[in-house]
Amino acid sequence: MHEVNVRGLRIAFERKGEGPPLVLLHGALSDSRMWRRQLDDLSPDFTMVAWDAPGCGASADPPESFRLPEYAECLAALLQEIGLTRPHVLGLSFGGGLAMEFYRRYPAMPRSLVLVSAYAGWAGSLPPEVVEERLRTGLQQSEWPPDQVVEAWLPTLFTDSTPADVVRETATILSEFHPAGMRAMLHAFAEADLLDMLPTVEVPTLLVYGEADQRSPLNVAEALHAKIPASTLVIIPGAGHDCSLEAPELFNALVRDFLRSTEH
Repeated sequence: MHEVNVRGLRIAFERKGEGPPLVLLHGALSDSRMWRRQLDDLSPDFTMVAWDAPGCGASADPPESFRLPEYAECLAALLQEIGLTRPHVLGLSFGGGLAMEFYRRYPAMPRSLVLVSAYAGWAGSLPPEVVEERLRTGLQQSEWPPDQVVEAWLPTLFTDSTPADVVRETATILSEFHPAGMRAMLHAFAEADLLDMLPTVEVPTLLVYGEADQRSPLNVAEALHAKIPASTLVIIPGAGHDCSLEAPELFNALVRDFLRSTEH
């Protein structure tokens, strides 16, 4: 892991590989470790950078007033600090919303977008009563012991056919969540409504969703696909929310083929 100081925060990140730059943005209650299978498989073709977002992994906690614009500004400052220009940007769940906010604020920076199990923010993709319930429940969970948080979250991320080693690795990552970081991300996503920026996306965009996603169901995917011009939607059969972990070989092949197509 590497570390840099960005806007007064310690930001940790993994860097691996050679080739066109690809930035990986994890979901809530996760960190860069979730991308191990992508870092290993795609690094021969791409310069991979996977950060620990503020309040996650080895990065410092942000102020709890942090919202999606502040995460995007922090990401832009990190990329500038490490000299990564015109990257492909891939984000899962919260990371997908962050990728969209990043594009909104810095449209000249991303070369393409890969939005995985993504929402246009919770406020942009879910009914208000669902957003309120997710925020209320999540804030309560931020005060729970780690084992209870793992028990509550794991079943919503995977299907029953997920390999046991993937479930164990994810449980370890979840158990090391930062309570302050969790609260900041929950508020940020509950307040985020990115619907108005979707028609402005002018870079190639791949949408990837698991067929059995409990957290970001297919009607969310179809709404994003309908609003983002020239986007491509791919559904991974039988996979859940963390489809990059549940079906890594297919996921990696989709990403590789899509990014190669944008390079021509």
